[in-house]
This record gives sequence, C-alpha cells and structure tokens, in this order.
Amino acid sequence: METGKPERRGIANRWAVLALLALGVLISFVDRTSISSTLADADFIRHFALTDIDRGWINAAFFWSYGLFQVPMGWVADRYGVKWPYAISFALWCVATALMGAVTALASLVVMRLIIGMAEAIVIPASYRWIRNNFDEKHNGLAVGILAMGNKFGPALGAPVGAWFIVNYSWQVMFLATGLVGLIWLAPWLLLVRNDLPSKAELVAANRSARVVSLGSILASPVVWGGMITNFCYGYFTFYCMTWMPAYLVEQRGLSISRSGLFTFFSFAGIAIVAALAGSAADLIIARGKDPILVRKVFTVTGFVGGCTVLLGAYAPTLQMALFWNVLSLSLLGFVTANNLVLSRLTLIPRQAIGLVTGVQQLATSLAGGVAASLSGWLLHVSGSYDLPMMVILGFLVVGAMATIFLYRPEWSPKVTDAPSTLRQA
Repeated sequence: METGKPERRGIANRWAVLALLALGVLISFVDRTSISSTLADADFIRHFALTDIDRGWINAAFFWSYGLFQVPMGWVADRYGVKWPYAISFALWCVATALMGAVTALASLVVMRLIIGMAEAIVIPASYRWIRNNFDEKHNGLAVGILAMGNKFGPALGAPVGAWFIVNYSWQVMFLATGLVGLIWLAPWLLLVRNDLPSKAELVAANRSARVVSLGSILASPVVWGGMITNFCYGYFTFYCMTWMPAYLVEQRGLSISRSGLFTFFSFAGIAIVAALAGSAADLIIARGKDPILVRKVFTVTGFVGGCTVLLGAYAPTLQMALFWNVLSLSLLGFVTANNLVLSRLTLIPRQAIGLVTGVQQLATSLAGGVAASLSGWLLHVSGSYDLPMMVILGFLVVGAMATIFLYRPEWSPKVTDAPSTLRQA
C-alpha cells in the first residue's frame, strides 16, 4: 500500500503537469492571436493607418521570429531541460504582450510581435520533450490531444476575449490584460514541475546522447520532411483562421466584431474537442493490437479530407451555411491534430532527438503561419474577396494528405548511430 501511494501521486503529478503544459500553450495562443480582433477593429486600423498588406505583415511578424527560433529552442530543451527555459520565456512573452498596449508606432508594434514570437518558440519543443519522457505509446494520442486542446482553445478564446475588451474598453487595455493575467500561470509551474536543469556531468551525457542522431540524419529523413509538409499544410489552414477569420466574418459576411469572435470560438473549440477525441480513439484502437502507424495515418488523412469542406463555406449562398461549413471544416481537421503530431514527433522519431526534430518541424509550422498571414493579405488585396485565399487552403490540404500517405514509413525514420563512447571502445 505504501509503495502504491507514491506511484499514484506520481501519476497524478504527471497529468497535472500535462494540464499545465496545455494551459501554457493556450495562454501562448491567446497572446499571439488576440491581435486578430484588433486587426478587424476600425479604430485600430485608423490609428496605425493600415492597409490590407500591412495587416498581413503584422500578423506575419510573429511567425517569422517564431520560426527562426524553433530549432535553437529545440536545442535548448534537449540540453537544458524544460522547467527553467520555459519559465523564463513565458515571462518574457507575457510582458511583451502587455507592452503592445503602450506602443504608438507601427514599427514598435512589429518589434513586440517579433519578441513574442522568439519567446514562444520554446513552447512546443519543450512540451513534446516532456511528453516523450513521461508517457508511452498507448497514452501518446491522448496526451498530445490534451496538449493540442490548448493550442486550439487559445485562439478560440483569444478572438472573443479580445473582441470583448475592444468593444467594452479599448485595444490598449486588451493587450495589457491578456499579457499580465497570463503571468499567474508561473506560480503552479514553478511549484509542480521537477527541476530538470542538468548538472555539468548530465550536460556532457546529454551532448553525447544527442549526437547519436545527427542533424544530417534528421534532414535526410523522408519522415522528417513528411512531418514538415503535413505540419505546414495543417498549419496554413489553422493560422489563416487565427489571423484572418474575424476579419473575413466582419468584412465579407457582415458580422459584428463580437459575433465574429464568437464564431471563431466555435471553430477552434470544435477542432480542440475533435483533436482530443480522435487522439484517444486512435490510442484505444492501437491498444487492441492494431498497427499504430497505420491507424494514425488513417485518422490524419481523414482529417485533411474533411478540412477540404472549407471551400463549401467560401461559396455558401447564405450566412448560416457559410458559418456551418467554416465551423465544420476546421473541426474535422481535428482528426489530423494529435495523430499527425504523434507520428511526426514521437512514434517515428528517436527519443534522443525529440526536441531538435520538433524544432525543425515547428520551423515549417511557423513558416505556414507567416505565409498564411501575408499571402492571404496579398490575395485579398489583388482579388478583393476571401474566396481566393480559401482556394489556396484547399490545395495545401490535398498536399498534406498525400504527404501522409507516402512519406510516413518507419524505414525512413532518422537513423541512430553508435554513441561516441561506444565507438571509442570499439
């Protein structure tokens, strides 16, 4: 009985930390996407004299620095653990978000977005490293699904919360509130998470272990490239919705800012719930003896195909049908979320390189955000309609399905070589 109690406490702590990671992801997405509501606000647009192209670049600024720092932050997570790098980065992006409420020039606004992107780059590599070290294959789908709920409920909440502050107060108050309130998260994080900052001896061992999977092997792996393609294609759709959906609903469908935030919430709540359910369903099927790679590939392809219904929303003749297809298409993409991430960052990747591979793949995801934000702004500018940006989404979803089918093969995973110490003994 005595030995069982510590074990149960350890299990409870593991899930509690996972919940904190999901909440941390949620806060990061609130802080990065709340600006989408301000970009649909006429006062904000007049204040900075913004064009459609300017709005695209403001959205994209975050993703360029976010992408640039993915690989370095993956390296940091592999070498220096999760607890303290995450805590320091978290505090930095919250403060930068709050300071966005004080800027008076477009250049300053862009600089704050760049800082937020740099700091938030730690979130995903650190989270996946912690999951790989604390969960096994039969729980990976649920664990990643729960984590993914954070990055979907983040924009789901960010849009309506941002809209509420703008309507009732101002965009300045919105940035200040969302930035400072998030700092409360640091207290339970510092109390619950074990200090995994390595000693000098452990750091030497970590460096030796990491070298058994070379960067060359990672970049030569079709699995890694498949993950980059699928994450880009998935990310292009989700980041388009994060950055442009409120403006689309206001400008093309005639909704108020408040109602646009509400329907953005429904869309991202839908994908969050489906992501957790689909990840858990795949876990149950795998637990019954089915091939985990095949099961997760089927779920992923199903999600990409389901997401293609976005084009039905673009050409829907009524507001009600447009809203229905907008919500449904993004919700169906939830079949991709957890299962694709488990395949591309856990199941098919050697444990020693989780942080670095995640960082490499997050580079593609970040690129998707920058391209979706800026390209959609340009397409809107040249066509005068949101129909063309949505047609581009359809093309990327088809590419994502094809990459899943043909590139996720275990024999194409990054290769593990003998550790340097083993080679010396030989």
